[in-house]
This record gives sequence, C-alpha cells and structure tokens, in this order.
Amino acid sequence: MEKLILHEDAVSGNCYKIRLTAALLGVPIERRQYDILKGETRTPEFMAQVNANGRIPVLQIGDKLLPESNAACWWLASRTPLVPDDRFDQADMLRWMFFEQYNHEPNVATLRFWNAFVGFDNLTEAQRALIPGKRAAGEAALALMDEHLASRDFFVGSHVTLADVALYAYTHVAEDGGFELARWPAIMRWCAAVAGTPGYIGIDA
Repeated sequence: MEKLILHEDAVSGNCYKIRLTAALLGVPIERRQYDILKGETRTPEFMAQVNANGRIPVLQIGDKLLPESNAACWWLASRTPLVPDDRFDQADMLRWMFFEQYNHEPNVATLRFWNAFVGFDNLTEAQRALIPGKRAAGEAALALMDEHLASRDFFVGSHVTLADVALYAYTHVAEDGGFELARWPAIMRWCAAVAGTPGYIGIDA
C-alpha cells in the first residue's frame, strides 16, 4: 500500500474517524498536526499544498490528497468488513454517514468545539444565539440514534461498520458539549460495544 499521511488536528472527531478506521483495519498511518485555533490550516502554504478549502482532515495517499473525513474512511475501508457486502446494507451505511454529517456533526460537534476548546466567553453574539437551536437539533439526532439502537447492537448489520465509526467519533465525547449521554441508554451500550472492538483506539491515542 502507498504511504498514508493524515493531516489533522488530534482533538477533532472528524480526524479521529480516520485514525479509528485505520486502527480497526490494522493500517499504519503517519500523522501531521495542525492547530485549528491558531489558523494553521488557513495559511497560504497549507491551502496551496494540502487543501484549498483550508480544512482538515486530509488523507494523503502517496502523492494524492483526499479531503473530507467520510470519503477518507471509505477509501480505507472499501472491500473490508467495515463495509457490508449486501448492496442495501451498503446504502444504509451511507445513509447513516450522511446523517452524521448533516444532522449530527453540525450540532453535537460544534457545541463540543465551542464549549471545550473555544470557550463561551470567546463566542460571538451570533454564535451564542445559535446554541439553543443546535442543542435541540443535537438532542433530536441522539434520540433518533438511541431509538434505532434500542433493538440492535450496531447501526447496520451485526458488527461495526463505517456507520458506527462515523457516528461514534463525536457521540462518545458529546458530554464535552453539554449533552448528557446517560439519557440515551442504547447509545451508552453501543459506545461500549464499539470501544470493545478489536483494534480500537481512543481519541487521545
């Protein structure tokens, strides 16, 4: 396999998704760190050489660059057990990965970032005004996940897939954003099951 380099900020759940996917598959990956809060992904050098969109993560595959966390996870996991064989299950897995990016991450991850890394006192008035709506939307996403998991161990099929990896990354640290995970017992059980998967690494690894 070509050399893999992950351009990341270690505290980011989106970056963690890629590290976790690689770890579950036993794939070695080199890490290069950037500090989002210091604007290190917005420099002319980064935008010219790594990602013109000025964002991380970016998975470098040899001399090719692949932005977007779920795309990078897909590249790593294609033709492995993390992607179901069944065509419908594959589509259902993608459905949950889209849900994560559209309904979950913009709310759960944003509140974690604002609360744990930026700090309430450093938020703009416009950002503070968004908090109640993001909290309500985040709770709705978690409630939907909990309902789905009430009768099953994982999101798709009988073992961990990319759907679980994508949703786990920010869910298991949602309390950093003020969400009380104990309210959703099925999610708590699922988080423990993901953490017990062979090859698992934590976000701090």
